[in-house]
Amino acid sequence: MAVQTTFSIAGQVAASGLGRRGFVMASALGATTALASLASLAHAAGTPSRRMPVIFIGHGTPMNAIADNSFTRRLAAWGRELPPPTAILSVSAHWLSRGATGVGMQARPKTIHDFGGFPQALFDVEYPAPGHPALARETVGAVKQTPVIATEQWGLDHGTWSVLKHLYPKADTPVFQLSIDYDKPAAFHYAVGRDLAALRDKGVLVMGSGNVVHNLRATDRGTADGPNASRPWAQSFDDAVKSALAGRDDRALIGYEKLEGASMAVATPDHYFPFLYALGAAGTGERAKTVYEGFQSGTLSMRCIQFG
Repeated sequence: MAVQTTFSIAGQVAASGLGRRGFVMASALGATTALASLASLAHAAGTPSRRMPVIFIGHGTPMNAIADNSFTRRLAAWGRELPPPTAILSVSAHWLSRGATGVGMQARPKTIHDFGGFPQALFDVEYPAPGHPALARETVGAVKQTPVIATEQWGLDHGTWSVLKHLYPKADTPVFQLSIDYDKPAAFHYAVGRDLAALRDKGVLVMGSGNVVHNLRATDRGTADGPNASRPWAQSFDDAVKSALAGRDDRALIGYEKLEGASMAVATPDHYFPFLYALGAAGTGERAKTVYEGFQSGTLSMRCIQFG
């Protein structure tokens, strides 16, 4: 099964049931001197001639990293359709924090295998993409909703690399992650997404990775992938999200608890919050393009969306 991991702003090992490891953040507070010299590198590669899109990916099971199915084939095609980014900023459901928002500053982020009970072939997967410390540092300044802490104590978790392996199989595009402060409400995550929009003009592809319908205790394992959910509540909530997106009713999507089927579809919001970062980073006038829709394990919505 996949797990989420938390870090603590106070430098204490997180003791919540959300993950198996904690991350000390205090040491990152002083790690600014060496990074300051990197700031001038942010524009070294130049900026693209157009604003980068924003994407959200329903990542589903980690096994998608090594699977050949309609979902992974669409990811591969999507990667060829997207304009080349200078870097990718990923907000993954699998990096949760408590009382802080962190950003990964690694020059060479490690591939994190944050799951258990899967075949060895999945643990053997490496995604050796470089990081982008300079753009990560710019992210610290771009986010106005909350202080952002620079850290080297994370990497690329499977919410990131399992999909990028298909989108960008050469792993030659820099990638860095932003954590989700799990103590904050939905509106906060949307607002941070709004702040991240400024990075799009610097060539950054903002990517949320989660699932708009995600309740692992109510999946139908062994159910074939298909266009429809195996449970009415999963289908109702996914349909409600699709309808709200069509009208860019962001208020309804932030207040997702009122949508039909929400209590089961979003039993915990860890996989829904990345969607709000992508929604916030998209301008309110940008239409949502459905790139992929369907379900895995009966109730996991694999909905993928592009703005811009």
